Amino acid sequence: MNQADLSPFHDLTFKSVLDALPCYLTIQDADLNILFANQTFRNDFGDGVGQHCYQVFQGTEHKCRKCPVQKTFADKNVHIAEETILLRDGSVNQMIVYSAPLLSLTGNVSAVIKLLTNVNMIKDVQKELVTLGQSFAVLTHDLKNMLEGLEGGAYVVDEGIKDGDWKLAGKGWHIVKKNITEISRVTQNTLYSSKKRTPQFQKAKPNEVARRTVELYQEKASAMAIQLISLLNPTLPQTSMDASSITRMLSNLIWNALEACDKDQRQASNAVFVRADYYNKSHWMFEVEDNADGMDEDTEKNLFEEFFSTKGDKGTGLGLMVVDRIVRNHKGKIEILTRPGIGSLFRTIFPI
Repeated sequence: MNQADLSPFHDLTFKSVLDALPCYLTIQDADLNILFANQTFRNDFGDGVGQHCYQVFQGTEHKCRKCPVQKTFADKNVHIAEETILLRDGSVNQMIVYSAPLLSLTGNVSAVIKLLTNVNMIKDVQKELVTLGQSFAVLTHDLKNMLEGLEGGAYVVDEGIKDGDWKLAGKGWHIVKKNITEISRVTQNTLYSSKKRTPQFQKAKPNEVARRTVELYQEKASAMAIQLISLLNPTLPQTSMDASSITRMLSNLIWNALEACDKDQRQASNAVFVRADYYNKSHWMFEVEDNADGMDEDTEKNLFEEFFSTKGDKGTGLGLMVVDRIVRNHKGKIEILTRPGIGSLFRTIFPI
């Protein structure tokens, strides 16, 4: 389908209706080139015509794995999806996406209409209501388990001291330290997620933030017999960030990766890699990768839902909620690559 086939969309009256829509509307060909875009789209993305949709919406050179437009070309049906979109000003928005076919006289799909509606406000209200309703019950349950763990560890320490069994006392102290760490993590994540924070942006070096955060977990990783390796590009420049928030984000991702490796029974040895590097010319990234069990599609889909945890009853689900909020506060986005039995990679991308 070429520009000549789109003559109805250049009719002033019809085009005015499309331009007035309070949502983004594009028409795309089978190669995902944008053939037409309404005024709402042009206001936030620029012209866009002639570019691939993933270049405009995602700022990447890679097609989306679950593209609704490609599905519509394949089966001629309407598809609905949820996507995270980068606007031209760098802000990140959650969108409900609809794709619908434009059929030729022979019944083939000539092009696909893609309609995007911003649901950021709805998502924010939903998260706040769910957090308010569930936080007390979830946190009470988990803190109770951690306090019971402290009591159990303290009992083992007492018995070891009483019997002069320092090996037993050491095991008890390890249990105590583990539960103190968990209580500290849950408390910090709860404080962060319970109220809206205004990020305190200052110039900072991503490599320094990564190096200090990795150092915090080196001793824990060694105790778990897991290699914790940092790979930092020395040419990364200073960039504007809330360093304490980014540290919290990176801490949650590293700890999740270490715990995933600790539960992995398949590997003779496990490793977690922390990278800081360029994503493209205008963005930089952190990556936290493990070689643990990986995740199935359902788990990946629900990762950032409120209080969803891959640890079942042993997790609060707050860690990734906090990661998601910090990334959005920095006008960034998250990419996840995971395969069952292979491992997982969490990539957080930020503008330079």
